Amino acid sequence: MGFDKAKFLVRFVSEAREHIISLREGLLALEKNPDDTDALNSVFRMAHTIKGASKMMKLTPISSVSHKLEDLMDALRQGKIRLGQDLSDLLFKGVAEIERMLDETDAGKEITEISTEFFEKLEAAAKGESDAPTPPPTPPRNGEGSLVFTPPSLSGKGAGGLGQSASFETIRLRSDKLDELIKLMGEIISGNSRIKQRLSDIKKIERLAKRHAELISDVEHAEKEEILQTARALHLAIKKLTADFKEDVNIQGLLSGELQDKSLKMRMIPLSMIFDAFRMALRDFSTSSGKKVDFIIQGGETELDKKIIEKIGDSLVHLIRNCVDHGIEMPQDRINVGKPPVGKVVLSAGYEGGNVVIELSDDGAGIPVKKLKEKALKKKISDEISIAAMSDADIINMIFMPGFSSSDIITDVSGRGVGMDVVRKNIIEDLKGSIRITTKEGEGTGFYIRLPLTMAIIHVLFVRVSDTTFAVPAHFISEIVRVPEDKLIQIMDKKALRLREQIVPILSLKDILKLPQPTPPVSDNNLLILIGALGNEKIGMMIDELLSEEDVVIKSLPALMKNIQAVSGVVISGKNELFNVLHIPKIIETAKESTARINIQPENTEESEKQIRILIADDSATTREIEKSILESYGYWVDIAADGMEGLEMAKSFNYDLVITDAEMPRLDGFSLIQQLRNEQGYAHTPIILVTSLDKEEDKKRGIAAGANAYIVKGTFDQSALMDSVQDLVG
Repeated sequence: MGFDKAKFLVRFVSEAREHIISLREGLLALEKNPDDTDALNSVFRMAHTIKGASKMMKLTPISSVSHKLEDLMDALRQGKIRLGQDLSDLLFKGVAEIERMLDETDAGKEITEISTEFFEKLEAAAKGESDAPTPPPTPPRNGEGSLVFTPPSLSGKGAGGLGQSASFETIRLRSDKLDELIKLMGEIISGNSRIKQRLSDIKKIERLAKRHAELISDVEHAEKEEILQTARALHLAIKKLTADFKEDVNIQGLLSGELQDKSLKMRMIPLSMIFDAFRMALRDFSTSSGKKVDFIIQGGETELDKKIIEKIGDSLVHLIRNCVDHGIEMPQDRINVGKPPVGKVVLSAGYEGGNVVIELSDDGAGIPVKKLKEKALKKKISDEISIAAMSDADIINMIFMPGFSSSDIITDVSGRGVGMDVVRKNIIEDLKGSIRITTKEGEGTGFYIRLPLTMAIIHVLFVRVSDTTFAVPAHFISEIVRVPEDKLIQIMDKKALRLREQIVPILSLKDILKLPQPTPPVSDNNLLILIGALGNEKIGMMIDELLSEEDVVIKSLPALMKNIQAVSGVVISGKNELFNVLHIPKIIETAKESTARINIQPENTEESEKQIRILIADDSATTREIEKSILESYGYWVDIAADGMEGLEMAKSFNYDLVITDAEMPRLDGFSLIQQLRNEQGYAHTPIILVTSLDKEEDKKRGIAAGANAYIVKGTFDQSALMDSVQDLVG
């Protein structure tokens, strides 16, 4: 009797994906050290396991590729061949093909078999006969190599390391069932708050009964003794009930706490589940850029809520790419400044004060503060007076603004200023965390990300402001201080507090939230101040009273309240009262804006509304017409030139607002056209975009040296790429 393949397919795909993660990890280790026999034996076993399992599942295309990879790795084990770059790329290509076929299997599609040519390359490589170049890499899956990141399967035992077997038993659990348990646990925690409130109510009754007995003892009445005995009995009964109920509450609290810990731990997984997957992304980034990078991972065993890990992946991939693209220099450039040719990127994690801190650093060129100031002025994000008053930290934080980039040139992967604002939104707004940047020109940059351990239960402080109670997430509060009002110092028209060696601006939550004056007014001359921390920003927020602190479940805002920026959710108290949860990152931003407004509007509106004229120079009529039609559909005035020489003549006769040019053209190529235009007085600062099929790093550097502001590769060209660049440069 045959087995039901469908019953085992899900398990096979899940386990095979775990082996894929370990295969990639092992191949990366072998690239660093081809003599690492443990890694080689491990990847051989993984390929062998996938081959055997896929044969059992009758998935012949997968088993065939796995078999060829196994043969190739066996040849490496026996010393018949030596691992080099071409062979390494071939192995990675084979792993990518298996992963593609697993995706097709998981989606219920017919498997697309790989080409005979690739099979022959694997066979030839195993015999040491491969001199042909390796096939082109498989197109990125699930956004691999771009901003979008899909983490590896987070079910089961995970990557776990090469060839390591767990010392404990595991079972597979559907994540939606775990989510239901977490939700139930949250409701139990909320119920525990209500039980505590009932205990408080019973204590009130106990006090009333006691007072009743005291009053009756003074009554001159015939039945005084009987009434007194009844009242005393009532008091004793309620007192015993209170004691019993208190014990029940304590037991319930212990059980709820244990349930909370164990439930949350079920959804806590090590960060290595995504950290290890980043090795491939960094390898792709460094290979495509021509840079050499050593990637070091530390603290991968640090555990975090699965829901947070799933959301943080895209942001970390973007930051890693920025470290390689903007931070790490080219090998020769590093040698020229006395650095080793191989750059270093370090990703680490650990626990700190009930939170998880993730640090990503590089030893590259650092963030050029001076260049950021110039960009801000050029883009009219701020004026010279405002920028002069900003600290370096404020200037550096500009990279989180939408559309802002420190890159000298716009390419197909960077320079448009999209991404860092998304990173900030994901970490601060969605995950209720914080991000801080440190940098030193010539020495490197560090990103410090602080995240709550879980999103299911949040520790909050209940505070009173103007007779209104609010909940404040505790992980945004670094400390609480009480100081006399005369200890505040005046800076311009704002108050501040000297907190150790730092000057912290102080604002009233009442004023920020536009609440009425409390009644009655607070008479105590001492001020109670919450020190809110968001990255390297600190703001002191005055409150009237700190009421209590508690672990709570935060509920989402209803649709009609979604636009209230100062509030991020609601909590339900033991008395079934609703309290707003303050959105501390937004409040800190609002507080900062109240002290320094940034002008983001052009000063001359008539100038901004004039029609922009663009010149296109390209020897391909098709390319010219495509670009012209796209630009004209957006309202731009467009002229075209058939080559570089014609473009130069047209540019001399009219001052265009933007020039778009091909690189390879007859009579005068695009690089020469740009150089000659830069020598013309009217084109010294005119934006110029190169749209070309040349995609090598040296070509992009040549474009930068010539004076181009953006570089778009025709192979990756689409309408949005062109329009993003044009609108970024001329609006």
